[in-house]
Amino acid sequence: MRMNGGSRAAVTFPPMSGADGTAGIDRRLLRRAGAARRFVGISAALGFADTLLIVAQAWLIAYLVAEAFDGRRGVSELQTGLALLLAAVLARAALAWAAELSAVRAGASAKSQLREGLLARAGELAAERDGRARTGDAAILASRGVEALDGWFSLYLPHLVLAAIAPAAIVIAIFADDWISGLIVLLTLPLIPIFMALVGAVTGERIRRQLEGLEALAGHFLDVVTGLATLKIFGRGRVQLASIARVGEAYRESTLATLRVTFLSSLILELVATVSVAMVAVAIGIRLTGGDLGLRAGLFALVLAPEAYLPLRRLGASWHASAEGLAAARSAFEIIDAPRARPPGDARVPDLGVAVIAFEDVTIRYPGRTEPAVSGASFELPPGEVLGLVGPSGCGKSTLLAALLGLLAPQSGLARVGDAEIAMLDRPAWHAQIAWVPQRPRVFRGTLRENVRLGLPAAVDSAVAAAAERAGLAAALARLPDGLDTRLGEGGRGLSAGERRRLALARAILRDAPLLLLDEPTAGLDLATERAVLDGLREVVQGRSTLIVTHRPAPLALCDRVVTLAREAVAA
Repeated sequence: MRMNGGSRAAVTFPPMSGADGTAGIDRRLLRRAGAARRFVGISAALGFADTLLIVAQAWLIAYLVAEAFDGRRGVSELQTGLALLLAAVLARAALAWAAELSAVRAGASAKSQLREGLLARAGELAAERDGRARTGDAAILASRGVEALDGWFSLYLPHLVLAAIAPAAIVIAIFADDWISGLIVLLTLPLIPIFMALVGAVTGERIRRQLEGLEALAGHFLDVVTGLATLKIFGRGRVQLASIARVGEAYRESTLATLRVTFLSSLILELVATVSVAMVAVAIGIRLTGGDLGLRAGLFALVLAPEAYLPLRRLGASWHASAEGLAAARSAFEIIDAPRARPPGDARVPDLGVAVIAFEDVTIRYPGRTEPAVSGASFELPPGEVLGLVGPSGCGKSTLLAALLGLLAPQSGLARVGDAEIAMLDRPAWHAQIAWVPQRPRVFRGTLRENVRLGLPAAVDSAVAAAAERAGLAAALARLPDGLDTRLGEGGRGLSAGERRRLALARAILRDAPLLLLDEPTAGLDLATERAVLDGLREVVQGRSTLIVTHRPAPLALCDRVVTLAREAVAA
């Protein structure tokens, strides 16, 4: 996870170049989020309109003051000008409201697209052994990290567009009325981005270290929470608390060090802008007293001069408000664009009623590993057959299931269904043909009925109840206070390990898919419950292509044929 958690008030400019972005713009975010691209166009139009209103407002103020003092005209004689000034102020307020509204909508749409991509990739990573460590990052980024993009859309991007439009237009307007003031603004205006780029170069390394510190803290905390039960058993809880405290203290010190430096940039920014406006004011004052400049022209330049520097000042101030979200977006793209264990496929899924599933001398090696997880595996699963897959722990049974699901591609050999390579099938269409019970089924916060219905969201209540009964959940339903409507905690709190497995079986039964994959379907069950579950499965597997991975002998009674998987090869 890469998030900037402690420097919102700091004022620096971002690095001015990069592989993925320039001046705080991530090109991948603009390229993939249509809402972001539309928002840039809307911001440009609103920024141009606001700049015209700024110039008109300054001219009206200068005109009204000059007429009131030089022309000795009263309020009644200046009603038209005052009405136009009020209209300009109201129009600017309306533009500000429209900009905020478009920012909220664009941000919501872009965040939704980014979350969808993150969660889809996290699901793939969860099945890749070497990618499991990144699913925690994906979960954090999809929640707090992506949410921080609001600052990028609502503050930084509009100010960036305005900074590209307003200063140039304002300098031209000042030049048209007073070329000396315009020249002073033109010469001093570049000082702000120059000084901020220098400060940004100094703070960039500190910010990078701060983000790495937060990443380490988040990852360490997630690991500790995941292994909390084990730590308690071995009495290592206090040691890990001390470790988290050390990492947290290091992050706090890094954040404060970054803030000390970046807050200085605020002083530099204000000082440069104040001195520049003061130079304009002094030049105007001298010429006004000498009679070389009219009051209206002098006031017009004096009112507009601060507006030329304001967009750049706001841009620098808003960058840190958006840095957390932008850093999170870049980290999200690192996960989304991470190399896949298999290339994307779009091949049509053959009819499982006639197609044979075959593994021919398949060898699979996980990324970054030299030893294969499975080597030389060969077997066939004809339509409607129940095949048992047995072998010692670590010999690659679950790896073969992942390959059958299309989540892993063999480095050698062929895994196919009919004439189509499984790794090249259209994944959603292929998964629609499969009901899978993994070794560690996931149970989500919600009712037991809702968890079973994940197998087939459109299923009616009677079908859900029938699937639960066939999976052997009758005893659990009798024990629970509200039966199928009992609310479960995250991870299945309220159910035993065996009941969670039976819940996953109920999902698979409800799904009624032509291919059924069962990974240790009776692990953690007592003998009586195992018999009840197998009695229910005996009817389910009839006429359905089924692959059962198991260490226990009882499920093999359902199988038409058994394949033994050794560490180097498969023998039927």
